Amino acid sequence: MEKDRIYTMKVFLTPLMPFLLFLIVPDGTLSSDCPKDCSCSTPESILCFQRRSSTIPKGVSHSTKSLYLFSNGIEGLTSKDFDGLENLEMLDLSQNKLTELPERVFEHLTSLRNLDLSSNQITHISGECFQGMVLLERLYLYSNHIETIHPAAFNGLVHLLELKLQGNQLTSLPALSMPQLLLLDLRFNVLPTLGPSDLQTPNLESLKLGGVGLTSLNEELIGSLKNLHELDISGNQLESFPSVLKETQGLIHLSLAGNPMGPLKVQDLQNLGELQELDISSLSLQGLPEEFSQLLPHLRKLTVAENPFNCLCTLAWFPRWLRTQSITLERTEETRCHFPPINAGKVLERLEHRDFGCPTTTTVTTSTVKTTTTLPVPVTTFPSTTRAIPVPKASHHPTEDDDYPLPPVPASPSSSSKDPDEEQHFCPSHTCVNGGTCHLDQHGQVECSCPHGTSGMYCEVQNNPPPSPPEAEITMETITVDTSDISSHQATATSILLDLHRYIEMRPYIRGIRLTYRNLSGPDRRPIQLSLPATFPEYRLRGLKPNSTYTVCASPLGAPSGVDSVCTEAQTAAETVRGHDAQFDDQRLTTMLVPAIAILLLLVLIAIAVGVVCYLRRKRAKGHLDLDCEPSQLELDGVKAGLDNGALPQKQSQIMIPEPAVQTGNLEYEVLLLQDHCSSNNNMSSHKPSYF
Repeated sequence: MEKDRIYTMKVFLTPLMPFLLFLIVPDGTLSSDCPKDCSCSTPESILCFQRRSSTIPKGVSHSTKSLYLFSNGIEGLTSKDFDGLENLEMLDLSQNKLTELPERVFEHLTSLRNLDLSSNQITHISGECFQGMVLLERLYLYSNHIETIHPAAFNGLVHLLELKLQGNQLTSLPALSMPQLLLLDLRFNVLPTLGPSDLQTPNLESLKLGGVGLTSLNEELIGSLKNLHELDISGNQLESFPSVLKETQGLIHLSLAGNPMGPLKVQDLQNLGELQELDISSLSLQGLPEEFSQLLPHLRKLTVAENPFNCLCTLAWFPRWLRTQSITLERTEETRCHFPPINAGKVLERLEHRDFGCPTTTTVTTSTVKTTTTLPVPVTTFPSTTRAIPVPKASHHPTEDDDYPLPPVPASPSSSSKDPDEEQHFCPSHTCVNGGTCHLDQHGQVECSCPHGTSGMYCEVQNNPPPSPPEAEITMETITVDTSDISSHQATATSILLDLHRYIEMRPYIRGIRLTYRNLSGPDRRPIQLSLPATFPEYRLRGLKPNSTYTVCASPLGAPSGVDSVCTEAQTAAETVRGHDAQFDDQRLTTMLVPAIAILLLLVLIAIAVGVVCYLRRKRAKGHLDLDCEPSQLELDGVKAGLDNGALPQKQSQIMIPEPAVQTGNLEYEVLLLQDHCSSNNNMSSHKPSYF
């Protein structure tokens, strides 16, 4: 029985021995042959990370197939470093401090298939540094300082599949004769004149030429690459869509970003129906033709960032197409509207159909016939402006916009004389201010025709104060049905009163409101944010600019930007004739005049008091000649007596001209009792007053 038990345990533990050994040995080391400061998780793989050594580690096993030495601080290589490593297939020397590659330094690595030398400081590739590596498939030399490559440097690499040279300082390229090469990355070098003799790679699938300074794309070069599936020509100087791409078939990935080629045309993409990824960012695009959605049925990723899109009705199809076809829009936050002002800065993908200002339709249901007829609502044009004001929808859910087709704007009887092209486009209300007319120019861009006395992109600058509009026009202009959750009224030259009743009632769950507003008429359009409690049904924005159009958006406090956001547009009143400076001058003048007038009144009162006193004294002098100035003499004697008794310290007598009055502490004025012009009745000499 004991032998049977021991046999059973041996049978059970034998398969688990490698695992138990892995747990017992520290750091997962399975062999004592693992180099110092390295990790050997399997007998064939060694990882040495941040060893801080300038040389290759010693003691690498002959059976090693993968050796990772990235970010070790290695400064130099010799062929002896790789003695006995004939079985090595993967060597990673990236992120070290190599500045050169000696001749035949890798000749012992006859089985090597992957070599990564990226992110070093190599400046030159010699003619024989890769000799002996007949099985090499992937060679990564990107992010170095390579300036020159010997014409024979890649000779013998007949099995090479990938060559990455991006991010160097190359100005010329040796002829690459590589029949098996599938991927070539030359981005961010200076190679403006690549031709078919430079790339003898007939099976190339991926060619990346971004930022190399191309002014044109060599048709013969692209025509020789029959197996090309990925092409990156972004960040170059191509002024027009390369004509060779109109005839190229089989492309799956294409990047045209950052070229000054201008708007794309439908015929440019007619033969690129197999595209799955397209990057057309930074091309100064203001719109995309709706036929775009029919040309690329297999598209899965699209990048259109950093383009000044005109988010008008002609682009309303775009967000709906993205959702319907499940297309991923890359760099979503960088894909925003530039025009009209009401949509400026908004993320294009998040706009609803109604946000593009398309003419609305009213659904009328007749119960008798049991059919639904969609009738166009005529667009009304008021005498005061050529701006079209659509009538809001009578009854349907807002999300039904996505189900509407995109026909041209139906012509109303009153607009039969308009240009047909104008009927197919729609300018949202309030695009042009101060009576400006919104229309499309010959290039299909929106512009405003400004009346006399106004100027600017949206007629926002008033050169002369506008005349008062007729009463009838004012009445017609104010006939507007506002169904928005927020609205504005009582606008002055510097403030706008917002009505938030409906917004709060429709969202009883919110704890606060985030208000974002910006001035669309001035040069500074940076948004300003305010946080309000949910108990504020009304709020007045203050400190605004006169005669300016503002867009105001409300969203729940704490919610991500753009979620459940409702916007409206309001305009401040024109500034009155007396501006801020005039009011300021009036205030300053008032501040100066009030004290001056008060002082003048006091002087007048003092003069009157002095006159009265003098009049009384003259009158008394005429009636009592025998007692002339006797009270003054008594006053003088009293003063002398006080001085003699030591009541006040002695001061040197000074001859003073008495003032008619002296001011007391309570701002009242008293006339001096001692006068120097009065003489006594007993012919005593005149006494001068003492100054103390």
